[in-house]
Amino acid sequence: MSTWLVTGGAGFIGGNFVLDAVGLGVKVVNLDALTYAGNLDTLAALDGDPAHVFVQGDIGDADLVARLLREHRPDAVINFAAESHVDRSIDGPAAFMQTNVVGTLALLEQVRDYWKSLDTSERDAFRFLHVSTDEVYGSLGDTGRFTEDTPYAPNSPYSASKAASDHLVRAFHHTYGLPVLTTNCSNNYGPYQFPEKLIPLVIAKALAGEPLPVYGDGLNVRDWLYVGDHCAAIRRVLEGGRIGETYNVGGDAERANITVVETICRLLDDRSPLPDGSARESLVTYVRDRPGHDRRYAIDASKLHDELGWSPMVTFDEGMARTVDWYLDNAPWVQRVLDGSYRLERIGGVA
Repeated sequence: MSTWLVTGGAGFIGGNFVLDAVGLGVKVVNLDALTYAGNLDTLAALDGDPAHVFVQGDIGDADLVARLLREHRPDAVINFAAESHVDRSIDGPAAFMQTNVVGTLALLEQVRDYWKSLDTSERDAFRFLHVSTDEVYGSLGDTGRFTEDTPYAPNSPYSASKAASDHLVRAFHHTYGLPVLTTNCSNNYGPYQFPEKLIPLVIAKALAGEPLPVYGDGLNVRDWLYVGDHCAAIRRVLEGGRIGETYNVGGDAERANITVVETICRLLDDRSPLPDGSARESLVTYVRDRPGHDRRYAIDASKLHDELGWSPMVTFDEGMARTVDWYLDNAPWVQRVLDGSYRLERIGGVA
């Protein structure tokens, strides 16, 4: 049985990845600080499973990370741990620098020392995979896509912190020889996403019959990637990716934000109509745009396809239907989140 240390494995993407990995027969040591977006409810299906070892802690805790590496001797470390919401980074950038930059550095130092302690065959097989974002590349115009050679041009405190962490990962490979891999993904969606992000936020508000806030003119475009496809891509890169390389992961599903919102409205109108029978699209409310809002992201994932044979399997329409159905079927999970630190309020307006 392979053993993986997964950091941030109680978050949205990390939690989906852990559920899939354990289901595929991997032992997972799951390190998560359980900040506001970490949720053990996501991992409830693994309660009592000896293949899942959960540890609450911070990637910046060098002694804890060193102990976990020493005790469990993982074959790979997959780093999801990050502060990840642009709006929150506008209100409080320091937390993003602490986790995404300082924390990643501390993690890399401990992983480097552990890797050096392995025997030759273990050292050759070991991998450190860093999960990042397309936002490090900045904003596109009406045409073109981000490739792995696109220059970094982050425009928010969040994306700047992720860009810095990407550079640290690269530096630890070139300086110390650490066998690293980096993935830069487009906008994820699917089950277990914290409801401050666009899709679960709109679902929650639309179910409640509340106004649906859309930034600016609603025409900001993102490449939407179903989280299950993303998890499969990460596993494929971990299995066959070339050491030191970066792989872009995209859903090949560009949609404007307003299109996403309208799609959710139609799906909910069909599945759970409002009591008065009105169309939820009438709830759309355009609000002041986010400061520094990137206009368009689009991913060229041809390197991942050509080298490793990965392509997204879930279309946008299929993925959105699955996602809406999941939130309808898992209202208690959403309510427990909303009973905690978040009340669907707008954040990120301080600029």
